[in-house]
Amino acid sequence: MNRRNLLRGIAAAPLALLLAKHGVAAQSPGGAINVEEIQANWKKLLADGANVELSREPLKLSDAEWKKRLTSEQYHILRQEGTERAGTSPLNQEKRAGVFACAGCGLPLFTSEMKYDSGTGWPSFFTTIPGAFETKRDFKLVLPRTEYHCVRCGGHHGHVFGDGPPPTGQRWCNNGIALRFVPKSGAA
Repeated sequence: MNRRNLLRGIAAAPLALLLAKHGVAAQSPGGAINVEEIQANWKKLLADGANVELSREPLKLSDAEWKKRLTSEQYHILRQEGTERAGTSPLNQEKRAGVFACAGCGLPLFTSEMKYDSGTGWPSFFTTIPGAFETKRDFKLVLPRTEYHCVRCGGHHGHVFGDGPPPTGQRWCNNGIALRFVPKSGAA
């Protein structure tokens, strides 16, 4: 196994455990975790016609096309790296089973099992769907932070901090406007 596949397998382990809770296999016969299979299985768990995009093929649009595709608030967050006011997102109270996808391109980013109440006023997650984000250092508030962007469309989602719950100790603090929730079929 090459280094890239090994790292992808390690990153996929938390998601594989979550899938197992739903009775979905995430391992190949040899025991290795298969990221593509995990993604395919999550698509099966979604409602029919849920309009999510599993392809990580880069989505490059002009500024004018992004302005047509997004609301002015989404454009400010996703394309201009803005931040919504704390406590304003209805996704803070979202408790149904499902997937949180990028509002810009539909790529699944988090599952409902990854979400927790951080008390910060923004939707927060202790891990992500493997390979969903790219990170970079941000010095906008003087102290360095880790900012993350959708790997498919480059949309800004938020910052990751080291004060989250076990098992990762991470808090992926996301702007709710940058997300679209897709409930699992039959979720109440």
